[in-house]
Amino acid sequence: MMNAIFVLFGEGRDLNTLQMGLRAIVVFVIALLLIRVSGRRSFGQRSPFDSVVVILLGATLSRAIVGASPFVATVVSSLVIVACHRLLALACVHWRRFERLVGGLEREVFRDGAFNSREMEAALITRTDVHESVRQKTGARSMDHVAAAILERNGDISVIHKPPRES
Repeated sequence: MMNAIFVLFGEGRDLNTLQMGLRAIVVFVIALLLIRVSGRRSFGQRSPFDSVVVILLGATLSRAIVGASPFVATVVSSLVIVACHRLLALACVHWRRFERLVGGLEREVFRDGAFNSREMEAALITRTDVHESVRQKTGARSMDHVAAAILERNGDISVIHKPPRES
């Protein structure tokens, strides 16, 4: 049995095409399971906090496919990454200060016809960035119909429309 596993999955860096292909299938299934354990948050919100999990899982699990690291150790380390993410996310749910530390804050960069230079500088964005988001989200070149623009924690700029004027 062990000999069959060795023949199918290989060992170390000396892997043939079939062995790497089979490893890729197994790692794919493991990655799906880890993503399910991690929760929708990791791939739905795309915040820097959540992106770390995506990057680390990709980097770690790829080593199992090519045989650069021991297979079981790589899978276990990937599980540890997902568990850490889950624990940090749970802590964020229960402690607002911790959530702000890990996830950051939203920043109101435009309101009532004026840009907030202090918030824009802190977020390292320009007026051009805000105008671009307004064009993409409203289809308009003008800020006339924008009540506010908020840089969200995930890096997206939300655009709040002014209520329509009554005639």
